[in-house]
Amino acid sequence: MSFVQARDQDGIRVLRFEHGKPNSISQAVAEEISAALDAAAKDPKIRAIVLFGRDGMFSGGFDLATMGKGAAAARDMVIAGGRLLMDIYDHEKPVVVGCGGHAVAMGAFMVMAGDERIGAEGSFKIGMNETAIGMTLPDFGFELARARLSKRYYDRAVVQSTFFDPKGAVDAGILDRVVEPSQLEDEALAAAARLSELKQPAFRNNKRIAHAKTVERIRSNLVENVSKLMGG
Repeated sequence: MSFVQARDQDGIRVLRFEHGKPNSISQAVAEEISAALDAAAKDPKIRAIVLFGRDGMFSGGFDLATMGKGAAAARDMVIAGGRLLMDIYDHEKPVVVGCGGHAVAMGAFMVMAGDERIGAEGSFKIGMNETAIGMTLPDFGFELARARLSKRYYDRAVVQSTFFDPKGAVDAGILDRVVEPSQLEDEALAAAARLSELKQPAFRNNKRIAHAKTVERIRSNLVENVSKLMGG
């Protein structure tokens, strides 16, 4: 079963992922998105990437069914999720994220990992609810949030599980801007086209230098941290 649909448009790889009503991120979903990102990196015809979830629901976070399968399955899923975030955040080509709905927990982190993050206007909830549901975040959550969020909102978002509407998510630093839902795809493609015009390898080099400390902190202890946190 495929969770990711891909199409190319004028040198831009458009990826859409879908997994049930909550558009949840299981280990298989995370690994398939990562594989699609890797394929885009290796394709010389592709200059930028756009990542969409479902309309109305970018992603509700990690897959609850996997969580119910025990510590080992949950651990492997969360590790795959952490790797996916770094595959977005550290990608050598521009990655634009089009958030067309709710983005909760892992969904919100995926949005934050993009180079340009565009949300659709609407009555949507965007944020990290781990504290509210009794979960401790892996280190990758703290590090990515620290890199992206406004300092004014860091504790409110990460510690207090505050949800934001799309405009509030812009102020918090989760999104860069908000557009009408009917304009989301066009705006995301336009942003990807603009970023694709930046010179390579300068874009790749400068992005990786700018992100290096966060990426190193996350990748260096991802497995150890998640295993300690979740058992196994």
